[in-house]
Amino acid sequence: MVEDRLEEIFNSFKSSQIYINREILLPDYVPDELPHRDKQIIELATILAPALSGSKPPNVFIYGLTGTGKTAVTKYVLRRLSKKAGGRVLAAYVNCRSSNTNYRVLAELSSAVGRPVPFTGLSTAEVLRRFVQGLEKQGRIMMAVLDEVDWLVKSSGDSVLYHLTRLNSELTRSRLSVIGITNDLRFMEYIDPRIKSGLGEEELVFPPYTNKELEDILRKRAELAFKPGVLEEGVIPLCAAIAAKQNGDCRLALDLLLKAADIAERERVGKVTEDHVRRAQRELEKNLIVDAVKTMPLHVKLILVSVYLLEKSDSLKNITTGEIYNSYREICKKIGVGEVTQRRVSEILSELDMLGIINARVVSLGRYGRTKIIKLAVSEKSLVEGLKSDPSFYSLIDPLLNMLS
Repeated sequence: MVEDRLEEIFNSFKSSQIYINREILLPDYVPDELPHRDKQIIELATILAPALSGSKPPNVFIYGLTGTGKTAVTKYVLRRLSKKAGGRVLAAYVNCRSSNTNYRVLAELSSAVGRPVPFTGLSTAEVLRRFVQGLEKQGRIMMAVLDEVDWLVKSSGDSVLYHLTRLNSELTRSRLSVIGITNDLRFMEYIDPRIKSGLGEEELVFPPYTNKELEDILRKRAELAFKPGVLEEGVIPLCAAIAAKQNGDCRLALDLLLKAADIAERERVGKVTEDHVRRAQRELEKNLIVDAVKTMPLHVKLILVSVYLLEKSDSLKNITTGEIYNSYREICKKIGVGEVTQRRVSEILSELDMLGIINARVVSLGRYGRTKIIKLAVSEKSLVEGLKSDPSFYSLIDPLLNMLS
């Protein structure tokens, strides 16, 4: 019976064969020490330290590829700073990938200062007003961390940044500093020149981790997360090597180790092997693509639909940027959505290439100049799953669904 089987499963997981503390491998866990990031910790602490004497620290922008420790270092420094300040500093963290509208960002900041607002129903101006009132009542220096802020700007524009950088002129008892975190090294190109001067007062760039550094980080986490002897000797070096090839992505290394251990735990084998890591890698690659596509802004998804449809076409061997733009425009007309410029489409294709969703190869056309040849770099199944997993987008492209089957 199902009930008996459930009871058997639940009883078997009451005590783990693998873990001491699984949460140590989760992405939002910030350890007591961050190996190989001493320089970045000191630099950020030095920038934010004026808050301890009651002065507003400069706004900071932190750049670096995914998994280079940007978020962990920021949370680590702010945790220590807040403790040292004894309540005079308030830190608020907003993930702009999930809160990717101006309203949602301001709503989260307003909640952080004790002025919660409805999920919807108010104007953005009203939410901003309540946030300012709440912050002024606090009488503290607030550090607003906007993680993956490029997602906010690309989907909803930079108006929130405009307001936040000018907010201090309205405040008398409190001060606000903005800490922006982004994977996009060209982020400032999307920002209005009026905002740039006040926004990026200080900038930090985080380098990727090396293979050796990733191994060291994984070993330190593994000592706290796992029971002795449950990891096969080659597991940590393999996780580190795979992540090192992906631009030194520490988050990927930890995800691989966690996923491999979860597979071993489910199978109740009591040992994590290299085979578990390989299986974890295949699962994560699929899941990462689906999650990445699902959370992309509307026009990025429409461009991906264009690439997909052109690849499915028998009439084209090489897909160029111009052909993608023409297909994209046709889709926009069919679903009644305003289109972006050809230059912006080219920029989006470059971003998708950087993310590894497509491959963009520049070829020479002789006297006709050069062009990019575009190909999907991910499986069609994962792409379509990601496109269809957003219900609002799913309904918007309903007329095209026969082409996405």
